[in-house]
Amino acid sequence: MPAEICVTLPDGTTKSLPSGSTGADLAASIGKRLARDAVVVEVDGEQRDLTRDLPEDAAVRIITAASDEGREVLRHSTAHVLAQAVLSLWPGARFAIGPAIDDGFYYDFELPDGQTFSEDDLERIEDKMREIVGADQPFVRAECSVDEGLEVFAEQPYKREIIERVESSEVAGDGSVSLYRNTEGFVDLCRGPHVPSTGRLGHFKLMKVAGAYWRGDEKGPMLQRIYGTAWESAKALEEHLERLRQAEARDHRKLGVELDLFSFPDEVGSGLAVFHPKGGLVRRLMEDYSRTRHEQAGYEFVYSPHITKSALFEQSGHLEWFADGMYPPMELDGGTDYYLKPMNCPFHILIYRNRLRSYRDLPLRMFEFGTVYRYEKSGVVHGLTRARGFAQDDAHIFCTHEQAEGEITRALDFVLGLLRDYGLTDFELELSTRPPEKAVGTEEEWDTATEILRRAAVAKGLDPVLDEGGGAFYGPKVSVQVRDAIGRSWQMSTIQLDFQLPQRFGLEYVGADNERHRPVMIHRALFGSVERFFAVLLEHYAGAFPAWLAPVQVRVLPVRADHHVYADRLVDRLLAEGYRADTVVADEPLGARIRRAKMEKLPYVLVVGDDDVAAGTVGVNPRGGEVERGVHVDDFVDRLAADVLAHV
Repeated sequence: MPAEICVTLPDGTTKSLPSGSTGADLAASIGKRLARDAVVVEVDGEQRDLTRDLPEDAAVRIITAASDEGREVLRHSTAHVLAQAVLSLWPGARFAIGPAIDDGFYYDFELPDGQTFSEDDLERIEDKMREIVGADQPFVRAECSVDEGLEVFAEQPYKREIIERVESSEVAGDGSVSLYRNTEGFVDLCRGPHVPSTGRLGHFKLMKVAGAYWRGDEKGPMLQRIYGTAWESAKALEEHLERLRQAEARDHRKLGVELDLFSFPDEVGSGLAVFHPKGGLVRRLMEDYSRTRHEQAGYEFVYSPHITKSALFEQSGHLEWFADGMYPPMELDGGTDYYLKPMNCPFHILIYRNRLRSYRDLPLRMFEFGTVYRYEKSGVVHGLTRARGFAQDDAHIFCTHEQAEGEITRALDFVLGLLRDYGLTDFELELSTRPPEKAVGTEEEWDTATEILRRAAVAKGLDPVLDEGGGAFYGPKVSVQVRDAIGRSWQMSTIQLDFQLPQRFGLEYVGADNERHRPVMIHRALFGSVERFFAVLLEHYAGAFPAWLAPVQVRVLPVRADHHVYADRLVDRLLAEGYRADTVVADEPLGARIRRAKMEKLPYVLVVGDDDVAAGTVGVNPRGGEVERGVHVDDFVDRLAADVLAHV
């Protein structure tokens, strides 16, 4: 064995260390701070525990706690501490899986004798976890044979099932199983890596208890899932908890009730919303503005029915690739199956195919607010953001191969510009590629389509993040990820390039050479779902819609009953000029009426009294601003007009 080893660091420099040095030794040799912050090491692209020996001539990268990769390790390690705590507090409990997830982790359990967790148990579990953290127990990795692993987990059927499943990531493929032991009394099945010891953890909080089927199978056992979050510092944890508090206050389901915008009646069914007058008004304003912009951009409006014969979705491929997301068929007309539509695109294809097209007709841009229906499982239905019936603002562009890149660039410009008009300005693009086992068409076609999308995205200065295997079955897509006012990311608009459906439906156009050619098809949605976009805007603005979208833009409050005539005259003027205004009579104290208007998050409250009646002025109480006295009515109307025009 050589006395020293040499490793290569990310910047290309090399470092010599004594033979047998670990990742922790490497971090310490670079600096005290790095040694303190390091959680795992990456060796030749594979993450490993800091305590493992480094090989000769390896490319090595130290991963720190404050990175996304480091946080994932912290969370996975904290999940192990959660499992140890539960098994200590509930002897005989069985534990299943405990992965890291976005911003946190969970672990699934089955308690003895049918016991169940309550929210009150979380504090007790947290206390036990802090004892384990305080004990600074080492995470000790070991590898054993499958048979030995089965013996270790003889009393843990879920762990045994994981070991027995050949496709499990915990089984290395060479007949070995990796384990992590914290104490003689606790061992877990895991591929790792983990932090060196439990003392590296501690900034965590358990969030909630939920039910979860084992392996997501509704026919399998129902387990109990404990969710938690973990971070690299107390500050990071508190910032996350504050974001959650803000998110709870902004929850569109809560605001929908408080502001009387929409509801989900039990009589209608899960995931099916009805919009109330105020919510319907906001939705109409959103849709009307979008229609206007589409018309200006050269889109033509089409309409299609809500149901169709099964043959249409057989030809499109949806019944082969998307049947799990569709409602069951209705048998009509002597045995013909009809389906509620999950997509609008096959209908637009039929409109294109209705007559022979010339190259002079292309590009042909069709647009529809088409209601679609998707049978989401009850466990994933979530207000307007994951509904079973919703309207898509669907556009389909039929063009030549040569026109495709230009049309995608044009569509991307249109999408980003329109999102900015709705007040969403922080974007990131994601490029989703061919799903490995759920795709039609050749790899060459997919590669060509993917590269066209990538070039269009890069040309906008937005180098896309790669989403391997995330495309639709018929083509790759670019999706716009939008960050809202509190930093959450939402997938909004999508643009998909499709060579497949034009082939499946035999679409053609006559070229300048008088020969028949195959067009390509671009699928494009701005909102994605009108309902979901409504929910995102509602949460982004915390219910305080900008003046151009607010159901009521101005409320006029007379101080006393003898000011009613002046207030009514002012409301009449605002209505005549196209603004949305109302008044509340002085049958209760002014302060109470102002507070109610603020609870409704109105952009402007105007108070009128003696001086205003005499001078033709108003007292302006703007949302989030200082009260202004004696503002001339004409000046206020000009200000409101400017707000509406600027979409603020």
